[in-house]
Amino acid sequence: MTFSPALLLARLAKLEAVAEKPARYVIAFSGGLDSTVLAHAVSEFSKIPVLAMHVDHGLQAGSAGWAQHCASAAATFGIEFQLLQVQVDLDSGKGPEASARDARYTALQAEMRSGDWLLSAHHREDQAETLLLNLIRGSGPAGLAGIGEIRRFGPGWLARAMLDVDRAAIEKYARDAGLDWVEDASNSDRRFDRNFLRHEILPRFQSRWPDIAARLQRSAGHAGEASHLLTDLAKIDLERLGGRPERLSIDGLSQLSAPRQRNLIRYALRDLGLSTPSAQQLERVMHDVIAARVDAQPLVSWPGASVRRYRKGLYLLPEKLADVIQMTRFAGDEVELGAGLGSLRLVAGADVGISQALVQRGLTIKSRSGGEEFQPQGQSHTRKLKKLLQEEGVVPWMRERLPLLYCGEQLVAVGDLWMAADAVSRPGVAVQWSGRPALH
Repeated sequence: MTFSPALLLARLAKLEAVAEKPARYVIAFSGGLDSTVLAHAVSEFSKIPVLAMHVDHGLQAGSAGWAQHCASAAATFGIEFQLLQVQVDLDSGKGPEASARDARYTALQAEMRSGDWLLSAHHREDQAETLLLNLIRGSGPAGLAGIGEIRRFGPGWLARAMLDVDRAAIEKYARDAGLDWVEDASNSDRRFDRNFLRHEILPRFQSRWPDIAARLQRSAGHAGEASHLLTDLAKIDLERLGGRPERLSIDGLSQLSAPRQRNLIRYALRDLGLSTPSAQQLERVMHDVIAARVDAQPLVSWPGASVRRYRKGLYLLPEKLADVIQMTRFAGDEVELGAGLGSLRLVAGADVGISQALVQRGLTIKSRSGGEEFQPQGQSHTRKLKKLLQEEGVVPWMRERLPLLYCGEQLVAVGDLWMAADAVSRPGVAVQWSGRPALH
C-alpha cells in the first residue's frame, strides 16, 4: 500500500463521525521516522493550527539534541513546536517502558485544550506488537482490541489515523519526501518487551506468515467488536445510575455484579478521557473504595486518574487537580482554571446575574483563604462560606478549588453556585463554568 497526505486527511475526516471536529491538531512528535512522517503529512493539508509537541523524558544522553532536531523539523514544516520535559518514575515497578509512557501521556494530557486532537503515528506493526503484548499480559477484550482509532483524551481526543498503514509505506514516504529523523538506539535494546517482539518474534512469524500483521489486525478487530458490546452494556448501566460518568452511585453499583462494576468503571474513565487502571488497581478500587465505610474518604490513584469516595458517590478524577488560577483582572473572557477544573467565563444578558456595574469596575478570581462570609441571593442573612459548602454537600477536595469572584474586597460569586445578594441585578451577567468537575 502507499501513504499520502490525502489518505491521512481522508482517515481523519472519517473519524469526525465519532468525535467533534478538531479545532487544533497536536502531533505527538518524538522525532522518529513515524511521527516525522505524520507531522510532515499533516502540515501538507491542514487548514487548522498544528502543534508538534515533543516530550523529553531525560532518559537518554542525547535527548536534548533530539529536542533541538524536533524544533528544527517543526519549523521546516511550518508548524508550531512545544517542548515538554518530564521526570520518569523508574521506581514505579512497571518497568522503564511503561513508566515513560505514563509520564509522557500524563504530560500531553495536561496540555490539551477543548477541541484538540492529539495525533499519534501508530501503524500496523505497532498494532501487531500491542496485541501480542496484551495477550501475554492476560488482557481482556479491550486490551486484545489493541490500539483504538480514536478515544477521549482529557478535554480533547486521541486519534490514530495510520493504523492500517504498514511501516514499509511510511519508509517510502519519508525517502520520497527527503525527510530526516532521529534513531533512538534504545529501540534495538531487546531487554524491552516490545523490542524483543519486534526484532525476535515478529520476524519469525513473518517468515512463516508474511501477512501476520494484517492477520493480527483482523483479530484485534474481532476483539474490538466484543469490546464494543461491553461498552454498550456499560452505557446502559451508566444511564441507570444517573448518566454521570464523573460520579457513580455507590448504591447503584452495588446492584451490579462485580464484572459489570469493573466494566462500568473502565468505561466511565475512558468517557472522561482518563487513563484506565490495571487489574490490580481496579481491585483496589473495588475493595478499598467502593466497599469502604460510608464516612470514609478513600483514594486510589494511578498515572492519569484517581478514584475517590465521598458519602454515597464514587468520583472519577484526574490524577492531580490543580489549584484554581488567581487572576487580578478577570474581564469575562473564557479562562482555564487549571488542570481538571474546567474553564470560567461571563455571559451578559442573563435574566438574573452579577450587576453589570460591578463587572465594569473589574473582577478578580481567587481561591479560598478561609473565613469568607457573604449573603447568598435568596437568603436573609450573612453566612460563612465554609458552612454553606458543608450544607450543600460539596466534596471536600473541591472546597479549596472553587473559583471565587471578587470586586475589590466584595465577594460577589462562588463559581456558578451562588451570587451575593447585593451583587445581583435583573438582567445581569451570568457566571458560566464549563467542564466543571463533580461538586456533589
